[in-house]
Amino acid sequence: MSLLKRLEQGKDEDPKRSSQMGGGSSSGGGTRLSSLQGRRTAPPGAAGQRDTYMDLKTRVQNRLLAELDPSMDVTKVAEVRKTIQGLFEQILVEESIVLSRQEKHRLFEQIVAEIIGFGPLQPLLDDDSVTEVMVNGAKNIYVERKGKLTRVPLAFESDDHVMRIIDRIVAPLGRRIDESSPYVDARLPDGSRVNAVIPPISLVGPTLTIRLFSKTPFTVEQLIGLGTITPEAIQFLKACVQARLNIVISGGTGSGKTTTLNVLSGFVPDGERIVTIENAAELQLQQEHVVTLESRPPNIEGRGEITIQNLVVNSLRMRPDRLIVGEIRDGAALDMLQAMNTGHDGSMTTAHSNSPRDTLARIETMTLMAGYDLPVRAIREQIASAIDLIVHSERLRDGTRKVVNITEVAGMEGDVVTMTDLFVFEQTGYENGQIIGRLRPTGLRPKFMDKLEAAGIHLPPQIFGIGSRR
Repeated sequence: MSLLKRLEQGKDEDPKRSSQMGGGSSSGGGTRLSSLQGRRTAPPGAAGQRDTYMDLKTRVQNRLLAELDPSMDVTKVAEVRKTIQGLFEQILVEESIVLSRQEKHRLFEQIVAEIIGFGPLQPLLDDDSVTEVMVNGAKNIYVERKGKLTRVPLAFESDDHVMRIIDRIVAPLGRRIDESSPYVDARLPDGSRVNAVIPPISLVGPTLTIRLFSKTPFTVEQLIGLGTITPEAIQFLKACVQARLNIVISGGTGSGKTTTLNVLSGFVPDGERIVTIENAAELQLQQEHVVTLESRPPNIEGRGEITIQNLVVNSLRMRPDRLIVGEIRDGAALDMLQAMNTGHDGSMTTAHSNSPRDTLARIETMTLMAGYDLPVRAIREQIASAIDLIVHSERLRDGTRKVVNITEVAGMEGDVVTMTDLFVFEQTGYENGQIIGRLRPTGLRPKFMDKLEAAGIHLPPQIFGIGSRR
């Protein structure tokens, strides 16, 4: 996208609306200079200093917008920053604006964030310790760090300012958000997942939720170090992936399902053709032969929608060795089960649920959503035949994310799908706000041990807690 188009989203074309906005709101760079000068009557004190600073920021920003080359490619961030830096210094000299080094750096970074970044959110997006950003209207911004929510001392200038940032995110993806379509799912260039909801659906103003992902995927060693999983459980799951068992990773929102799926997919041997299917591309597979597919919502005319279900059906014609679906949430569950049951073993997916047993109930319900009049027993037989293992994650009350169950889907007894817990998280204490515990083996071997043996994988009995002190 050209710089001109990106900048036009930041301009307020209605001077009347600009002049009517109160306080320090400046509409992020497009407000008319005359209306800004008319507001420079604030009384002394913090509010007056803030208004003066906002006026200065807007004046410099307006001149930059006028003097920058509209044809510049904003994807070349280093180049654009260098150009902005030169013009910025020139404008400060020409207008005899004297600032301390700290003030100058702050002003420059804020202006750069408005022109090529995401405004006041940019420092949060650049912070590796932040895992989620939540905007509840212009003045309330929260972040999640280490599983804990805290409010940050940042704010947008107005609801219009929030809307411009939302438009900047969704416009390059061909998405739209307005009163007729007041919510949207999108992603940032780095793959972070974005959800936006605007009035009239949201009563607190435009809201924005951004799930950030690490620029470098989590490694097995990091998950073990964080206490998310144990070395024994990882050795077992690695064997299951290599032996081409079908695995469902379940858990609640923000419990670490995608992270776990990323790690497990890393155990897929090189040389296999992997097809991934997601609503918003989040997986960071390191293998060489990966085909990434992403669903698409309908366009403005309501046409052109491509669902997860469409992609699952199509992927079966693409000769996949492994099929990895980011999340099943509707009738696509039936197609996924059929794929697992028709030679596409070694497949993996995630599902929202509260427990391993609840995972099967949800998959059963989602299968019924496909619209076919299938007997419940037939669906359960499909589930029992297709799924070998459920890995269930939870975000515990201390904010940590842990794998709390590794459960085998053992078969059918009557009309009931039978399950066997192989590993269960055992809490042993609670100290200094931290849960103390460990994912322990139950002492039971899975029924699919013959599949592991057939793949040439021999696991010591100690992994399952047999023949060792627990």
